[in-house]
Formats: sequence, structure tokens, C-alpha cells
Amino acid sequence: MRVLLWQVHGSWATSFVYGPQTTLVPVVPGRGPDGKGRPHTYTWPDRAIEVPYDRLREERVDAVVLQRPHEIELCERWLGRTPGQDVPAVYVEHDTPRRTPADASLPEEVVPDSRHFLHDRTDIPIVHVTHFNQLFWNCGNAPTTVIEHGVVDPGYRFHGDMPRAAVVINDPLRRGRVAGTDMLPALAGSVPLDLFGMNVGDVPRKLGIPHESLWTYEDLPQARMHEELARRRVYVHPYRWTSLGLALIEAMMLGLPVVALATTEAVEAVPPEAGVLSTRVDTLAEAARSLAADAPHARRMGKEARAFASERYGLPRFLRDWRHMLWQLTER
Repeated sequence: MRVLLWQVHGSWATSFVYGPQTTLVPVVPGRGPDGKGRPHTYTWPDRAIEVPYDRLREERVDAVVLQRPHEIELCERWLGRTPGQDVPAVYVEHDTPRRTPADASLPEEVVPDSRHFLHDRTDIPIVHVTHFNQLFWNCGNAPTTVIEHGVVDPGYRFHGDMPRAAVVINDPLRRGRVAGTDMLPALAGSVPLDLFGMNVGDVPRKLGIPHESLWTYEDLPQARMHEELARRRVYVHPYRWTSLGLALIEAMMLGLPVVALATTEAVEAVPPEAGVLSTRVDTLAEAARSLAADAPHARRMGKEARAFASERYGLPRFLRDWRHMLWQLTER
């Protein structure tokens, strides 16, 4: 099977391309958002192939995996085929609902009434990455299912030689309260934090956090980031409203205990023996401080975190679910 997929979410796509299908990845001049091609910070198998956008019509495409609304129009222009009608297509919904309608003439919608843009269509199934997403999106007539995340196992690598807490947030200043960026000062007041991700360098200055309390690591390659995470004693997940960060699952697989807000899918992803969940910031700050100060306890909880994450979010289950989904899609 040959599947067209845009490289949008690097970690999720990295798991997907390990499936048995040939994945065609569009490339545009300059490698902009609509054609990034293969990533440089992740390791992908050779069966993920870059294809210039203006040569896609020459390729055999058996199915399209959509991840952004405007990719439907890109398919029509670049493939000359309409997803859901001329070529089988499925839409992966990575996000929790939080948008108002693009059409200003429609009434404003708030969670949990947010209508998915495919609400009135039956020809493109929606795959949610968490059960929380499926619960909160109003998808109307669109067929929906859930395929939970799967992660390439980085292996048990916990060292915990640094009594600090790790946080991974891309674009923390832009994402603000959604990602829990505003909670970093309170957390850093209890335990030294190391912030990993894209566009993190200016966070200490903008939030007024002393350098010794918050170190930043800008857009490390995935393998290097895993090495660094494994040196910390606890992983902190301050997201208020997100689907489920893959970095959280990766940290658990590395063997780190977790301290997280008890919101969205985190309550399903982190069992009590693997970490501490709460909606109280002071509780989270104290839990992170305690784990950073107690390496043996952090190690014990981290082993539980790894065992749980490996079973629920292992790559074999994810690839099996997607193989079945793609088979159903092309047999319709």
C-alpha cells in the first residue's frame, strides 16, 4: 500500500512510517509547512519516500492520511483527486477542540459543543488519538474511531544523576496557558527545571525565572533529547488542554516518573504507581521537588511508568491498529 502523508507532527509521524506501507511525504521548495519532507531530527525507515509536490500526480496513491483541514484542497490540486471520493482518505485529529467556526456567520461554539469541520461528511472517517478527544469533539455524522498513540521504544535509560525536573514544550510563549507555561515560575520555585523544545530560549527572561532555576535546551534531535531526559529524576507535564503529549509517553518509556496536571487524557496515561496527578499546582510542585530529592523513589516509580507505557503505547499495537484501519479504508 502507498499512503500519502504530510510531515506535520514529527513524533506521531515517526511511529506511523514504521508500518509496512510505503509512505509518500510531500516536499515543496524551501521545505515549508506544506512540504517539509523527511525530518532531520528523527530516524525514519527508507520506505518513507520524499516526493516533490508537483510530481505527486505521477505516483500511485492508494490512500491519504489527512491531518489539517486544508490538506483536502492540497490533494485536489496536487493529486487531481478529491479525498473521500476519488481516493480513500482518513483524517487524524491530533487536537482537543478549542476553535470557533472559521465562518463568522456561524454562532460561536465552546467546548464541549465544538463541531468538527468534517461534522456533516460521511466519506472521511476521523481517527482520534485519545478517547478524551473523541468524547469532546462533536463529530456529527462523520464516522469516528480511536487509535491511541504508539511510540518507538527508546529503551529503559534512566540515570537520574541530575536532581532536576524535565519539561518538554514546543513554542511555550506562544502556547501560554494551554501548555501550562504560566505555571513554570511556581514549579521552578520548588525544583530546578530543564525546558526542552522549540523556541524555548527566551522563556526564563520573559517569565522572570532565574537562570539557575530554569535551563533551556533548544530543539534537540530526538535521540539527544532522550539522553538528556534520562538524566533528570522526574518529568513534569503542565499542560492544561492538550490531546496527549508524546514526550510524556517517551519519558515514561525512558523510565522517568511523572508529575502532571490531572486534565485531558493524562488521567488515563499515568497510573498512580507511575507518578502524581493533581489539579493543584502546589501539589505538583511538591511532588516534583520530592521526587527530584529522592533518586531511589524516582527510580521505582519510573520503572512502573515504563512498564505501563510500554504495554499501552507500544509500537506493535499502534501499527496493528493502523494496518487494520488502512485495510478497512481501501476495502470500502
